Amino acid sequence: MARALINLSLIIAAFTIQNCVFPLIPFLSAAPNLLLILTFSFGFIEGKKAGMIYGILAGILLDLFYSGPFGFYTLFYIYVGYVNGIFTRYYYEDYITLPLILSIINELAYNLYVYVFRFLFRGRLDFLYYLRELIIPETIFTVVTTLFLYRFLLFINRKLKEYESGRDTTLV
Repeated sequence: MARALINLSLIIAAFTIQNCVFPLIPFLSAAPNLLLILTFSFGFIEGKKAGMIYGILAGILLDLFYSGPFGFYTLFYIYVGYVNGIFTRYYYEDYITLPLILSIINELAYNLYVYVFRFLFRGRLDFLYYLRELIIPETIFTVVTTLFLYRFLLFINRKLKEYESGRDTTLV
């Protein structure tokens, strides 16, 4: 129960920071995608099922607060959680290279998904502008943020495991 409440709080905090704080910072041309970082990190650390649950939560939050067809973001975030959950077998706590590579791949996939379904279908064909002005800066910010946020998520996960294992031994 504590894990669920803490992770739900992290998702709500990430959504709030991503959508209410980052747009107010004038020097940021693009903001890191915190919900994407949380979803792929939870999927990578905890597995496919947990990644899909966090993908549903993050996607529903985005779908509720942005216009467009409901489920647009939810579908993508579920896939992100599931696919990154496949890499759980390669998970090592202090191994940062794979999470950074996954961060780059997930961010590029997210931006291409948004470009194809939000811009390309409406006839906006200037992909190079979208790449230069949005995809590259957002990918860089997301990867740099992943460096710090992933370590924080590992710390929280480690403490929750200690808490849960300590609680299990006191009940026996």
